[in-house]
Amino acid sequence: MSLTPPLARRQAGADPYAWLEQRDSAEVLDYLQAENAWLDEQLSGQAALREQLFEEIRARIRETDLSLPTPWGPWLYYQRTTAGEEYPRHYRCPRPVDGSLGIVEAGEQLLLDPNLLAGEGYLDLGAFSISPDHSRLAYSLDTEGDEIYQLYVKELDTGEVTALPFADCDGSMTWANDSRTLFFGELDDTHRPHKLYRHRLGEADAELVFEEQDGRFFLGCHRASSERQLILLLASKTTSEAWVLDAEQPLGEFRCLAPRAEGHEYYPDHGQVDGQWCWLIRSNQAGINFALYRAEEGTPTREHWQSLVPHRETLMLEDFSLNAGAITLDLRDNGLPVIEVLPRGAAPYRVQLPDATYSLHVYDDLEFDSPAIRLRYEALNRPAQIRQLELASGAQTVLKQTPVEGPFDADAYESRRIWASAADGTRVPISLVGRHDSFGRPAPLYLYGYGAYGESLDPWFSHARLSLLERGFLFAIAHVRGGGELGEAWYRAGKLEHKQNTFGDFIACAEQLIEDGYTTPAQLAISGGSAGGLLIGAVLNQRPELFAAAIAEVPFVDILNTMQNPELPLTVTEYDEWGDPHEPAVYERIRAYAPYENVSAQAYPAILAVAGYNDSRVQYWEAAKWVAKLRASKTDANLLLLKTELGAGHGGMSGRYQALKDAALEYAFLLKVLGLA
Repeated sequence: MSLTPPLARRQAGADPYAWLEQRDSAEVLDYLQAENAWLDEQLSGQAALREQLFEEIRARIRETDLSLPTPWGPWLYYQRTTAGEEYPRHYRCPRPVDGSLGIVEAGEQLLLDPNLLAGEGYLDLGAFSISPDHSRLAYSLDTEGDEIYQLYVKELDTGEVTALPFADCDGSMTWANDSRTLFFGELDDTHRPHKLYRHRLGEADAELVFEEQDGRFFLGCHRASSERQLILLLASKTTSEAWVLDAEQPLGEFRCLAPRAEGHEYYPDHGQVDGQWCWLIRSNQAGINFALYRAEEGTPTREHWQSLVPHRETLMLEDFSLNAGAITLDLRDNGLPVIEVLPRGAAPYRVQLPDATYSLHVYDDLEFDSPAIRLRYEALNRPAQIRQLELASGAQTVLKQTPVEGPFDADAYESRRIWASAADGTRVPISLVGRHDSFGRPAPLYLYGYGAYGESLDPWFSHARLSLLERGFLFAIAHVRGGGELGEAWYRAGKLEHKQNTFGDFIACAEQLIEDGYTTPAQLAISGGSAGGLLIGAVLNQRPELFAAAIAEVPFVDILNTMQNPELPLTVTEYDEWGDPHEPAVYERIRAYAPYENVSAQAYPAILAVAGYNDSRVQYWEAAKWVAKLRASKTDANLLLLKTELGAGHGGMSGRYQALKDAALEYAFLLKVLGLA
């Protein structure tokens, strides 16, 4: 048994661990495997606990289940999960004539079984796209975790599968209305979707339709809500441009709605208003919270846009959905998601919900002519529900609730929204949940954060998290600046030159939870992934004494070096989020908070870092270099562990049971270092 952790070799130069970037070298692989072995050794005493946690979590999940069927044309489409299998199978059956959602098993057809395709390896299903005439399935598979996909088309009448002969695909597959023409995207050397191709089934080649030269812009193609138009969207972090094509004329030319203008973001869809086919466009041209515009079908260009829903200073228009009977607005109001419905010929209304803090979005807008849409609703203490909303009346019906097997009572848990005060006086929301008896005294607390790209961390339910809550933990989400919870201004206040606000807000949330008596530094664990891992790395350098433990998932901790290398995936497009460190002022700004560069000779809490060897977004070496420098620099004896998933990418290992095992390992780590196991 090893008595000392692996110590990475230091080399001369400004970056002593740059040699860890030599992918596939024997020395690098030996080091990563040594770190994995060290983790296994240090957590070997938790083997029984990990198995117990895994079985606890597994026992709460209905392993054999049927998804809520989705009606489309003559079919119901749905998935089945089976106990012991990692992936759901995809099915369809004839649509009942009575309009019900009952499965007609006699006519059931298996469309795709990812369990057979995965074998014992990694598998991610990218596209799953049924042709408009329901005769074909287009799907894409990533078998490495590097987010490069192989494309396939399956003839549903015969079961014949054709692998399309194209490489470096981003996984997208979009049908034209002839059910023969497919559009797909190709990745460049930096893993950016930059080309759109048109392929006609039965032909050997594909035609290049569009190439995006600007490295900041990602390319994507999708079908409009009306199913009558195709939309090619080009978007950077701050600017977008859309081109459209009649889906009935797939060999035609895309036309531009509005040439890109720096800072102008707009997102079109095609549908009906007052029974007339038209374009609707969400745009920030009138203000940062976005407004909704209408343009006639034949004149969709920017000079013809007419205001439909004006910009509102206190409401962020995050998205919208269309069908024949209504426009549905996804709004952000005081940190919470709100859905507002504009039914045809009736007064607008807001969807009413039972909880004070929650997650809510349009789950499925169903067929364009449907009188209803489906919403997904959940809270920290309430499992996800699929609710059907009758657009004309506002009536809601819970069609399905994610089951929690075994004893579970949502009312046994209390959910709260509290506020912290940042150093500049800004009030920062915190979502908090725990058993009623876990409040009223300091408790172990798991604080999660992200704070980047304008993403909103709305409260979500977790079967796995119950294992912590049942052991007396509280769970909290810090809704820090850089996220989108309080609108576009909240996002902008946590990016570029304002990035320190993200870290200061998280520290303020931790201090508030301690000050209010919810927890103590000796009981406080923190976690974040990807850009949230950057957050964790930064606050550990700035205020390590506040925390007892930290988990960093695929952490973006080597930001300064990464952002100076435009050859790496995603670097150039990230300049709008972090800045370009080739500019001296930006270099100094990033250098001031970069986790890897700011590791110092001080005491740190216990740390678990997790990386994916095939991760194309955050390279495995970011976590490896960070841990190596921490191990050589820190002055404490607290546990420091690195786990590198050698067969996984940004999202970790594929398969639902593997995800449960990963959660069990992380929880066992926390229980160990907090002295609770």
